[in-house]
Amino acid sequence: MEILRTENLVKTYGSGENAFNAVDGISMSVEQGEFVAIVGQSGSGKSTLMHMLGGVDRPTSGSIFIDGNEINKMNSDKMAIFRRRQIGIVYQFYNLIPILTAEENITLPMELDGKAVDRERVDEIMNALGIADKKKNLPNQLSGGQQQRVSIARAIINNPAILLADEPTGNLDSKATDDIVSILKMTNKTFHQTIIMITHNLEIAKEADRIIRISDGKLAGEE
Repeated sequence: MEILRTENLVKTYGSGENAFNAVDGISMSVEQGEFVAIVGQSGSGKSTLMHMLGGVDRPTSGSIFIDGNEINKMNSDKMAIFRRRQIGIVYQFYNLIPILTAEENITLPMELDGKAVDRERVDEIMNALGIADKKKNLPNQLSGGQQQRVSIARAIINNPAILLADEPTGNLDSKATDDIVSILKMTNKTFHQTIIMITHNLEIAKEADRIIRISDGKLAGEE
């Protein structure tokens, strides 16, 4: 079943003679449960595409459908709610709240959504990601790899339609990188989580089910 689709997606910056398309007519589809890697050189448009898929930026033209919802037509309030419930995002630099424990960072999306915290799911995810013993640790008491595991747990706690991972290993050493890639693959298989990962690292991309290449804002092929 298709979980994400873009139709002729365009993002234009500047105007007149100075206008350029950072994303230039991208149409793509992702099936539920897929692990897709999007690769491209710096400036290729992959991060701009990720920001639009995550609802943090709007396209100049074209459409984005997530789980049948055309998110580019949502107003800001509706988009914020939809993003919190249906889009998990993992960033390169973790973006954890420094004064909250690992467990509190993970449960924050539930609490922001007014939900009772599902302790069983929290325990299941923390155990699966190997951070069950870090519940009460603050972010500065965790290694980079552990912080990224907390970030992944936070991103999937609400069982979102898609998980977007933006250069998730870009700030990690080779050992932690291997661990995080393994964690993402496990999350995809164990929790049936659809994952779209942006990376410039082709070796990491090869761990995904499918690779989509982007160049100069356009689709440049897939494998």
